[in-house]
Amino acid sequence: MKFIEFCTRRPVAISMLTFAVLLFGMVAQSRLEVTLLPDLSYPTLTIRTELPGAAPEEVETLLSKPLEEAVGVIRNVRQVRSTSLAERSDVTLEFNWGTQMDFAVLDVREKIDALDLPKEAGRPIVLRFDPTQDPIMRYALALKPTKDGAQRPADETALKHLRRVAEDVVQKPMEGVEGVAAVKISGGLEDEVQVLVDVGKLAQFNLTLEQVANRLSAENANISGGRVEQGAASYLVRTLNQFKSLDEMRDTILLTRSDRSVYLKDVAEVRAGFKEREAIIRIDGAEAVEISMYKEGDGNTVSVAERIRSRVEQLQKQLPPDIELRPLYDQSVFIKQAIDQVKSAGLEGGLLAILVLFLFLRNAWTTSIVAIAIPISVIATFNVMYASGMSLNIMSLGGIALAIGMLVDDAIVVLENIHRHHERGLELHEASVIGASEVAGAVTASTLTTVAVFFPMVFVQGIAGQLFSDQALVVSGALAFSLIVSLTLIPTMASRAARSKPVIPATPIVEGRGRIRTGVSKLRYGALEGFPALLLWPFVQVFRLLGLMLGLILRPIAAVWQHLFGWLEMRYVPVLQWSLQHRVVVLGVAGLLLALTLALLPRIGVELIPPFNQGEFRAEIQLPPGTPLDRTDAVLQGVNRSLDSVESIKPVIKAAYTVAGTGNRLDANPETGGENSGTVNIVLEPSAFSREGEVIDALSPRIAKVPGASFKYTRPTLFTLKTPLEVELAGYDLDALQRYSEALRNRMLASDRFTEVDTTLIPGHPEIQVLFDQERAANLGLDTAVLADRVSRAVRGNIATRYRIGDREIDVLVRGSEDSRTSLDAVRNLLVNPEAEQPVRLSSVAEVRLKSGPSEIRRVDQQRVIMVSANLAYGDLGDGVTELEHMIADLRLPETISADVAGQSEEMNVSFRSLQMALALAVFLVYLVMASQFESLVHPFVILFTIPLAAIGAILSLYITGSVINVVALIGMIVLAGIVVKNGIVLIDLANRLRHEGHDAHTAIIEAGRSRLRPILMTTLTTVLGLLPMAIGAGEGAEVRQPMAITVIGGLTVSTLLTLVVIPVMYTLMERGSAPENPENLA
Repeated sequence: MKFIEFCTRRPVAISMLTFAVLLFGMVAQSRLEVTLLPDLSYPTLTIRTELPGAAPEEVETLLSKPLEEAVGVIRNVRQVRSTSLAERSDVTLEFNWGTQMDFAVLDVREKIDALDLPKEAGRPIVLRFDPTQDPIMRYALALKPTKDGAQRPADETALKHLRRVAEDVVQKPMEGVEGVAAVKISGGLEDEVQVLVDVGKLAQFNLTLEQVANRLSAENANISGGRVEQGAASYLVRTLNQFKSLDEMRDTILLTRSDRSVYLKDVAEVRAGFKEREAIIRIDGAEAVEISMYKEGDGNTVSVAERIRSRVEQLQKQLPPDIELRPLYDQSVFIKQAIDQVKSAGLEGGLLAILVLFLFLRNAWTTSIVAIAIPISVIATFNVMYASGMSLNIMSLGGIALAIGMLVDDAIVVLENIHRHHERGLELHEASVIGASEVAGAVTASTLTTVAVFFPMVFVQGIAGQLFSDQALVVSGALAFSLIVSLTLIPTMASRAARSKPVIPATPIVEGRGRIRTGVSKLRYGALEGFPALLLWPFVQVFRLLGLMLGLILRPIAAVWQHLFGWLEMRYVPVLQWSLQHRVVVLGVAGLLLALTLALLPRIGVELIPPFNQGEFRAEIQLPPGTPLDRTDAVLQGVNRSLDSVESIKPVIKAAYTVAGTGNRLDANPETGGENSGTVNIVLEPSAFSREGEVIDALSPRIAKVPGASFKYTRPTLFTLKTPLEVELAGYDLDALQRYSEALRNRMLASDRFTEVDTTLIPGHPEIQVLFDQERAANLGLDTAVLADRVSRAVRGNIATRYRIGDREIDVLVRGSEDSRTSLDAVRNLLVNPEAEQPVRLSSVAEVRLKSGPSEIRRVDQQRVIMVSANLAYGDLGDGVTELEHMIADLRLPETISADVAGQSEEMNVSFRSLQMALALAVFLVYLVMASQFESLVHPFVILFTIPLAAIGAILSLYITGSVINVVALIGMIVLAGIVVKNGIVLIDLANRLRHEGHDAHTAIIEAGRSRLRPILMTTLTTVLGLLPMAIGAGEGAEVRQPMAITVIGGLTVSTLLTLVVIPVMYTLMERGSAPENPENLA
């Protein structure tokens, strides 16, 4: 009581402290980063190593396995997975959340440096991001449309120009943007000098391709020759021998004999050409160049995107007048829109809560006293968020929106008790002190019960822990601040509601100088006292005017509301009296409702986390292996054009573009090139996000008509989450793994429950395999490694040197002529030792055959695996897992192969188990707090009955709205455990005080119910209406915030209605020793 009395007597000090907290809170809010969600992706590092000429199996043995064994022992590594491709190994390390990635990089580099990798292998590169992630931004560098808006087609010259501008003008400045990990350019035509060697002519001069490449490299060099001193002057010596033209290159002397010199032009054709294309990008049918930006693994998407956009604005001015950078995808736009939606929902919820207060209190000043707890608590919470390194995301802002309705709970109870004492005749200041002190223990306990449910968060693992941690801290901080406001500022403001003007102490009037001094003192005191009031006067007048207008507008509604509440108040006491007389019936009905509700649980689906609809999706189309890139591009164009004939979806599609080939994928297989794959990307109008399914329904039959095509739909990834269902088949024998994975895939395709069934062991690209006969090669004095290198140089070629034009460098590719690599027979007839007097062909020392080999080998935790993944066509994740386990059992796998169901289902099981334990601990902590408050082991059990009553409403609300149980909904149920007991606490607290005053249990609980009906309904309605905008689920990101709001609204509503009846019944049962014969007479 002394502290509250101190606050009421020091209003200026309390006001200044409040303003300081608000000021720091606003500064903290301006510095918070903006993200969509807390980081749900495990921190990752990827080790990329190249081994020229190596097949996937060789890459696995020579690179992936040694790297996995070396880095698998690093601290905080939770999983190691690798992909062995032709000529490249990607080893990805997943770390536990919270790992310091700077130190992790150092540990990884230390382990790599200690490895003894093959000499032919390139230096391992550590990427601070996962290359399987989508870029955060994509731009198209394209020709500007004509004046009438038509897209100009890009010919060969234009495509070459676009690629050159992308590399010279755009790429390097973009790579310098803070937070950008990589910039990938796709499409267009890339310059290359091609030296096509006639292997037959080369053999006539006993030369090899390696010697040709070495001569070009040696002749194309500017070398520093040191320094020459001549007197006082000093001169640098440089040899200038770089090729200035292709003619100079053609005149390179390869060999000098006594009779003549052999020039490059004698054995090869030198021409300016283009590198083999890895992708064809089309926007509105016209080719363009795509530029994709990847952020660092721990970078903030919104901040990095803002810096990229700023750099793009600068680059637009440097581009040629006929070229423009056109945005294709910006992940930050969706994130900011989703955050704005949460802010709007919180603001709307706050206004609805204030409206409810006004309807109950019918006084603008009293309403403002209670409502002031909302902005002060919210702004003060930003200090906690900033100090803890939190970001503004859907979950943290959702926590604020959840807390908004509860922030006035303590203030309502305090003010209502102050008002009750004031009506009994106490002076306002005394009523404020006594009223606030009297309920201080109850409101503290009720706040602590809500805060206590968040303590078990330290035990929650998986995605649930990451999602819930931000919200737990935000809600706890906001409620703690609201409690402080309720016990300091609220009684202070209430005590000053009718404060009289300050009395300036009288000073004796003396003659002369004394009178002047006294007048000056009065003037100075009045100025100091009146200046702050003068500053606040306009705001006070505006507030009064708004309050008057609001009162006039809402007066009819308030009158109707008061009439309804009066009717409810009159009916409540008879209902309560009847319930106390029929306690068995009341408890039986409540138990029956709970049983019926629990029976609905199997009918409610389960999932890990709701998918986001970002207004963009893509159809990933896979054509038969070996399909050339031009054919893939033509198929994609045909699919894209076919959508133009569907009039109903034309207004829905904002943009559509196609990518044939690997495109912006940093994880693409460099050997197969992905020529047989491509995507049709669809961007929807902002107002048509909900019509995504309609576009997919129109697109699917058109893709299905393409012979041999398989396809699936994906959305841009905002964070790394596995597909809903994944089966990991682990073993060593790739052939056996492929057989069983295909068998499982076929079973899943036959079931209508699964859709978009896919496997990671895709059919290998048709390849010509060369199997050397070591004995025959040794007899000829040939080494198999040298032979393999010569075959590679002839077929694929290698970069011998770089040809400089101005400040640009162009690769010089040396390879065999086209007729030496156009068929299987041409490869068999390659001369493998042209420097010998009697050259032999490849077929003499090796078997050359056509076969399809594995295009990649995947490993998880040092085991070969094949992943079979799928989405659900209908039903929930739990039913899908059950059916999938039956299919695996029917396969009768050998002992050498194991199968585990993974994917989101695995993460879901971990998260659900952790949340169930957290719920049990939360209930226990709530009991501890209440037992400490009431100094009783019995009364907390009475209040705990509100939790199963809340479960009735939560489950019913999910079932009625067609929602599913996911991590977010379970978080809502845990929050409910702390919220719903607050009503029981204030009810039992007053009943106990009345018992101490001499009333029996029945009289006490009836009087407590009558007195606490208004504050209980006020606190419930403010919380429910505060969450209503989130529950409606409009706007971006609604999929995540809606389930929790629905759960809390349903649980709190039903719990409140039943609490007003069931809790009094339970209370009288516990206190039945003092029950009167006729409780009606005591009412």
